[in-house]
Amino acid sequence: MSVKAKAIYTFQSENKEEISIQENEELLIFDENSVDGWLQGENSRGERGLFPASYVEIIRPRSNSNLTDCSISPAGSLGNDSSYFPSTPNTPLHMQQSYYDDDDDDWDDWDDSSTVVEDDDHRKSAGANGHAHQSPHSNNPNVHYRAKPYMERQDSISSSRKGSMVGRNLNRFSSFVRSGVEAFVLGDVPMMAKIAESYTIEMGPKGPQWKENPQPFSCSIEDPTKQTKFKGIKTYISYRVTPSHTGRPVYRRYKHFDWLYNRLLHKFTVISVPHLPEKQATGRFEEDFIEKRKRRLILWMNHMTSHPVLSQYEGFEHFLMCADDKQWKLGKRRAEKDEMVGAHFMLTFQIPNEHQDLQDVEERVDSFKSFTKKMDDSVMQLTHVASELVRKHLGGFRKEFQRLGNAFQSISQAFMLEPPHCSDALNNAISHTGRTYENIGEMFAEQPKYDLFHMLDKLSLYQGLLANFPDIIHLQKGAFAKVKESQRMSDEGKMDQDEADGIRKRCRTVGFALQAEMTHFHRRREVDFKDMMQAYLSEQIAFYQRVVQQLERTLRMYDSL
Repeated sequence: MSVKAKAIYTFQSENKEEISIQENEELLIFDENSVDGWLQGENSRGERGLFPASYVEIIRPRSNSNLTDCSISPAGSLGNDSSYFPSTPNTPLHMQQSYYDDDDDDWDDWDDSSTVVEDDDHRKSAGANGHAHQSPHSNNPNVHYRAKPYMERQDSISSSRKGSMVGRNLNRFSSFVRSGVEAFVLGDVPMMAKIAESYTIEMGPKGPQWKENPQPFSCSIEDPTKQTKFKGIKTYISYRVTPSHTGRPVYRRYKHFDWLYNRLLHKFTVISVPHLPEKQATGRFEEDFIEKRKRRLILWMNHMTSHPVLSQYEGFEHFLMCADDKQWKLGKRRAEKDEMVGAHFMLTFQIPNEHQDLQDVEERVDSFKSFTKKMDDSVMQLTHVASELVRKHLGGFRKEFQRLGNAFQSISQAFMLEPPHCSDALNNAISHTGRTYENIGEMFAEQPKYDLFHMLDKLSLYQGLLANFPDIIHLQKGAFAKVKESQRMSDEGKMDQDEADGIRKRCRTVGFALQAEMTHFHRRREVDFKDMMQAYLSEQIAFYQRVVQQLERTLRMYDSL
């Protein structure tokens, strides 16, 4: 059903499927159920196409409320209508498929190349994993959610008493907006009557920190096995995943890890979720690639199980424990319909009562930003040097030692050409010396799999973690900016001090979460890099000891001459 709307921001189209809209322009929307954050409609010039749902507000008809004229709500939001469901007959076929393709598939039949595109903006109707919002009720029969009635903010457009408001970011595609943190800080997130999950932040000796998982566990990834289906038409690698707290293995493909990773990105907006090992279009079944992916999945899993928040995520527990096909699909749907994502995820935090000066927090965040930038550069440098060293081990060093060995062999062969003056013992010793150096060349070629490969795996994990922090820090910076703007407006008499205090309080929540994540990062960094350096040096010592042993045995051959 078509509805009228008004543009609240100007949008310039960039391709033929989109149309441009101007601020305050009247629009006609063909279907108010947005798909991936986009609406289809017609502008005042008669042009038809797509435009961002967060750039418009739907004009609601007059109701029995106390509103004197009309009610305007963001396009794609639930508003006061609790019976919001996607209207499939009016949805194009390809968009329907983006909602339902995976719902009834066997969990082993997902497409390996599928990538979930997320949109966390609370204003858009596309929900978790691209699915439309369903009725706002928990899938847990023991927990019931009841959204509080929509309360329009006192600094919203319809409030003309103050004549101003805290401005929204004009870039509605920035991470600050899409993550939902802007909506949370400005108080635009309706509270839930009951929240099933809770994550506690406590004060530690070095500042805010996540409360540890009361039931810590580890998880092993073993036995990558090549499997086939459809009578050999489709081939894939299956990994045996065994959590320590159950001891029961489940079998997962890379696509299952990829699904979990996208759920984590969608939900935990202020947490640095480790990147999965890279995909590869060709050579996926080569032994070296399989071994490399397994090593990096193990590191990814170790980081997941060590994180106090990620390790308690219901979707992660489902990934680790579910072995039944039917139950897997039910749990998968439940995770994709999780409403405590984006802005609502911020409601799950329990923060300390201790006062923190926001200026001190901002300085600490700035210091961490400088640290992560320097660490990222250093990790990149070490990665480059280690990769170059691997190349030399596999090529240059090996060839040089082989050339040296061949030269010694040539000397031995020359000495054998004059039998009357030939010493068999000396010739054998020199020939053995040549073979020793050839063996040392092979040892150099084999050594990276014992030390440098593991170092590069750990560095790759931290490259991903560090790459997440600029966006996470941007969320905090955006929150700081809203606090400063609201205080300025309060000082000018354009905003109630209570409202400015509310924005400051919610900014504290964002700040505590970021600081807790910073603390966890530093803890893991110290453990991981200590282990990495100890393992590398131990393997280097063992390697050169083996080289020394080879040389000492060869040297003893000359003692009896």
